Amino acid sequence: MIGLMQRVRSAAVEVAGEPLAAIGPGVLVLVGFRRGDRAERLERFVDRLLNYRLFNDPQGRMNLSLRQAGGGLLLVPQFTLAADTNAGNRPSFTPAAPPAEGAVLFEQLVARATAAWPGTGCGRFGADMQVSLINDGPVTFWLEVD
Repeated sequence: MIGLMQRVRSAAVEVAGEPLAAIGPGVLVLVGFRRGDRAERLERFVDRLLNYRLFNDPQGRMNLSLRQAGGGLLLVPQFTLAADTNAGNRPSFTPAAPPAEGAVLFEQLVARATAAWPGTGCGRFGADMQVSLINDGPVTFWLEVD
């Protein structure tokens, strides 16, 4: 499981001009699944997303998590994160989970995240989405849970 986490001032996702979800300050996570990723690891993934320290404390140090700082969580499926880019000029998507598996994992991730964090919104798996964001910092981290 891969999460590209970005601390944002705001973020939104839409499909064909239809708004799906929007958050104010919080975390936007682009999510990719690889072959072999299993639902049993989703709890750990959600735990990391909610507890990773991305936000500044009163002294200006990144010591606060989303749980501590508050804010929104926006999950956007992005299978291209699992691409193999080691050779040539065209990515290989062989490492990515098959679409049917990725869709199920993403639905389960959204359900678990929403149960743990009511301020969760999400994109639509397999859709041509438009994502807008104002990155705060910028602060961006690559998070993997194997």
